[in-house]
Amino acid sequence: MLMKRRVQDNGDNVEGRLAALALALSGLEDAEAVRAFLLDLCTPAELEAMTDRWKVVPLLQQGMPYREIHELTQVSVTTIGRVARTLERGAGGYALASSPRTGSKITQDTP
Repeated sequence: MLMKRRVQDNGDNVEGRLAALALALSGLEDAEAVRAFLLDLCTPAELEAMTDRWKVVPLLQQGMPYREIHELTQVSVTTIGRVARTLERGAGGYALASSPRTGSKITQDTP
């Protein structure tokens, strides 16, 4: 899925807006509040894309082959590969969110 890119000729501060969004998320009290915020913020397609990515994280961390992950989850091999690259070379967010110390448990809603 390609992200829309706007021309940045109006002095728009993408990093500042991302920081403001991160601050808003970090200020929410619990998972239900985050869920409500995401439902309001994102389109159904955006939510599906994000939940698909999140679904494959633990499988990649377990070392499952891409084709097996695809067969189990129906997430595209391209998306799985992108998540794998982000796990290896990204900002570390997937690892932080799936860390046992966060209390986050990734659940699988696979068919």
